[in-house]
Amino acid sequence: MPLTTYWLEHAWLDTNVEPGVALDVLDGRITAVRTGVEAPPPGAVALRGLTVPGLANAHSHAFHRALRGTVQVGSGTFWTWREVMYNVAQRLTPDSYFALARAVYAEMALAGITAVGEFHYLHHAPGGAPYADPNAMGEALIAAAGEAGIRITLLDTAYLSSGFGAAPERHQLRFTDGTAEKWAERVSALKDRDGVRVGAAIHSVRAVPADQLSTVARWAEDRGAPLHVHLSEQTAENDACLAAHGRTPTQLLADHGVLGARTTGVHNTHMTDADIALIGSTATGTCMCPTTERDLADGIGPAVALQRAGSPLSLGSDSHAVIDLFEEARAMELNERLRTRTRGHWTAAALLRAATADGHAALGWTDAGALGQGALADFTTIALDTVRTAGPVPRLAAETAVFAATAADVHHVVVAGRVVVRDGTHVNVPNAGEALATAIATLRT
Repeated sequence: MPLTTYWLEHAWLDTNVEPGVALDVLDGRITAVRTGVEAPPPGAVALRGLTVPGLANAHSHAFHRALRGTVQVGSGTFWTWREVMYNVAQRLTPDSYFALARAVYAEMALAGITAVGEFHYLHHAPGGAPYADPNAMGEALIAAAGEAGIRITLLDTAYLSSGFGAAPERHQLRFTDGTAEKWAERVSALKDRDGVRVGAAIHSVRAVPADQLSTVARWAEDRGAPLHVHLSEQTAENDACLAAHGRTPTQLLADHGVLGARTTGVHNTHMTDADIALIGSTATGTCMCPTTERDLADGIGPAVALQRAGSPLSLGSDSHAVIDLFEEARAMELNERLRTRTRGHWTAAALLRAATADGHAALGWTDAGALGQGALADFTTIALDTVRTAGPVPRLAAETAVFAATAADVHHVVVAGRVVVRDGTHVNVPNAGEALATAIATLRT
């Protein structure tokens, strides 16, 4: 690709909004950043509004997008929601999963997301038989992200038990490889490539027996790969873990070498003070998913305490009740305001860092998430003249983005220097809504 210059009317540069910024992009990276450029240079691509680093969705289950609306009918609990989710999971094939994920990832791109962490446990055919390519479902997700134009960290997930050593239930048979060793053998055939990182995940302490946790952790450590785990999302999981092992899920993970700087706990909702100290002292990350946590009535996690203890924060849309990282960011702050009845736990800049640099780091993309020389050329432009964003002075554009903008205000997205979304339309999937409707309808027939 030839050198391209992007002129940003306003740009968020780590801590502040700068007017008139020019980015030179070559071979997918930012080669120069120039401030004080009052007008677009000749031949530059002008981006009006506020440009921020691309957003990182650190926790996704792509197929859960098919549940939107359906699981909002009536009442119930996380556990009744899970039964509906299992029914959708049973219907997916590699082809239908590709079609659904392509549309879901296009929706993410339209929301300004340039990298996704896909927590992937739907490995085998219904009943548990491997496909001819044992990684057919994971490869379908990788291909879908490629067509949607976003980066993916495939967090291939070990899921071996229905609960603390019990055999998998019928709906869970296609999730399991039998043992952690067989999981490691299968996932080792997946390789990093352009726009793709392969990481690992432990579904939860209930789904991976304690004596096999270290196998997954060692696989990730040997490869320097990110390792994610659903952690203390439900009080029932904590109670069951205490009954089975006499310790909390966090303490159990620590005992088996799972915690650490490349590890991210997803949710971290119901934690003791000792748990928070363990997470922080090991620099284990925390991925908050506020729109899912409130949709499932999970509770409000101790994000402030975790960050103060030393846990970097990232954000995810998880079950995709909505796909909107601005909503995730502000929900984290607004949830904390409701819980404490005080305001201002995070600045807009801190919330943007969780949605950008820290989210990318959690997914193994340490060279993304900033508008700086040498960084990957992934960025998102938010309109500042919509009914939601019009009015505030430009120097408050970061506050406007975090506390007022929605995914609908994203109008330009660049990944690796290539335009993915132009003027609010996806370049490769111009009818993303229709693609979503078709893919989801297919699962009902």
